[in-house]
Amino acid sequence: MNRLAIARSRLPAALGLAALAMGLWAFTGTGQSLHAEERDHELARQALQQGKVLPLRTVLDKVEQEYQGQAIKVEFEHDDGRFLYEIRLLQAGGRVVKLKVDAMDGRVLGVKRKDR
Repeated sequence: MNRLAIARSRLPAALGLAALAMGLWAFTGTGQSLHAEERDHELARQALQQGKVLPLRTVLDKVEQEYQGQAIKVEFEHDDGRFLYEIRLLQAGGRVVKLKVDAMDGRVLGVKRKDR
C-alpha cells in the first residue's frame, strides 16, 4: 500500500476524532504554546455550545461535496468578531483548495486553488 493510500485510509478516523474533539486545533508548527491551543479549543467549544458556530462535521460534509475533495487540514479562527473555519481540501489530480468558511452559517467566503 503506498503512502497516499495509507494516509487516505487513516484520514476518516482522524477526521472523526477531530470532529469529536471539535477538530479545531491549528497545527501551525510555529512553536505555539500548548496553552494557546487549549484556549483556542475552549473558545471553539464554547462557541459551539452557545450556537455561534456549526459543528465541524456539518461544514465538512457540505464543502467536501460541493468542492469534490477530502479535508486534509482544518483550522478554527476568531477574526474581527467572526468565527471562521479554514479548510484545505485535496481534490482529484492532487489539487489543493483552501476555503475560508463562515463557521456560523457554513457560507464559503473565499477560495484559493493550488496545483501540486
